[in-house]
Amino acid sequence: MDNRINYFKVAPKALENMLEMEKYTKKTGIDKLLIELIKLRVSQINGCSYCINMHTKAARKRKATDEQIAQLQTWGETDIFSPQEKVALELAEHVTLISEKRVDDELYQRVREHYDEKEYVDLIVIINQINMWNRLAISMGNTVKD
Repeated sequence: MDNRINYFKVAPKALENMLEMEKYTKKTGIDKLLIELIKLRVSQINGCSYCINMHTKAARKRKATDEQIAQLQTWGETDIFSPQEKVALELAEHVTLISEKRVDDELYQRVREHYDEKEYVDLIVIINQINMWNRLAISMGNTVKD
């Protein structure tokens, strides 16, 4: 990975805290494949090529199909995602684009039809965590190297 600053070295405490949050997200009860699909979708929205590359590979390791990855940008127009997955992806888009889309009571209620209070909080943390990683990677100029 190339980037402008070795931010792990320059601000180790900040990155240590981010990595602790990352550990938390991996221990939630949220489906591991869904977590990777959320991370990939948010990274697509934010245009983070570094994270898109990483989470495409991670989703494949979690057994995402080529069709799921190809259809992720148009998840709402396909039947390959379950209603539970779709509402989580919708929440991810709304949180990522919060100044435009908000998270209104109607969306909150639809999410709660599939997820309990703890799962809702965990989804929000997962979504915010990948948004933070995307913004860090983009602003630090992270690039993918083969």
